[in-house]
Amino acid sequence: MKTVLKIKAIKPGPKPKKPDGTPDRRRRVNPETKPKHPGLKPHEHKPGD
Repeated sequence: MKTVLKIKAIKPGPKPKKPDGTPDRRRRVNPETKPKHPGLKPHEHKPGD
């Protein structure tokens, strides 16, 4: 008996639109909102990574 696993991708779906019809930009990091989002912390890899 052969078992085949089917992998399905998670689809994010369409972005919500505002009542006036323009796309909602809350999920994006814009240049004007960039200072609110800190960069990644420096990290070190373990041997073998």
